[in-house]
Amino acid sequence: MLMPRRQSYKTHALPKIWLMTDPRLGDALVAAVRKLPQGSGVVFRHYELPEPQRRQLFGAVARLCRQRGHCLLLAGDADWRADGVHGKPRRYPTQILSMPVHNVTEIRRAKIMGADMVLLSPLFSTRSHPGQRTLGMVRFAQLARIAAPMKIIALGGLTRNRARTVLHGAAYGWAGIDAFLN
Repeated sequence: MLMPRRQSYKTHALPKIWLMTDPRLGDALVAAVRKLPQGSGVVFRHYELPEPQRRQLFGAVARLCRQRGHCLLLAGDADWRADGVHGKPRRYPTQILSMPVHNVTEIRRAKIMGADMVLLSPLFSTRSHPGQRTLGMVRFAQLARIAAPMKIIALGGLTRNRARTVLHGAAYGWAGIDAFLN
């Protein structure tokens, strides 16, 4: 199930709200994609699935994203024609490239690769990485300045309310997993 290429987001605004798919979403994945405001983004991961099941799930998510006007990025090595890629070099010049970053070295690598946006994490503690040291707002802001002019997407322990309350221009947008479960 190949997703047809859509217009390049390089000439349009990137989504500000992103869902990171995760096995913990389970059967709630489709509902989580539906809860996103129209025109949001989805980073499809699900690395743990065997390729046939991963591809089938990707196809279902891709159809829903097309219906809702969402941008869809694909993590990993597959070439299933998403709007962009996450964590790997882009295959086509019109694709969005997003990179996960946690420190200055990773930010420099993302710049060298020409990333359009970076997911800077973890801002706060998360259920997906319990006990991992968090950036906090001060370190997050420092790293975000270094990452400019790439779009900064805050990740880690965010909900819609928390994003509105704490980000105040420190990031272009935000992403979450658990934020879309309820």
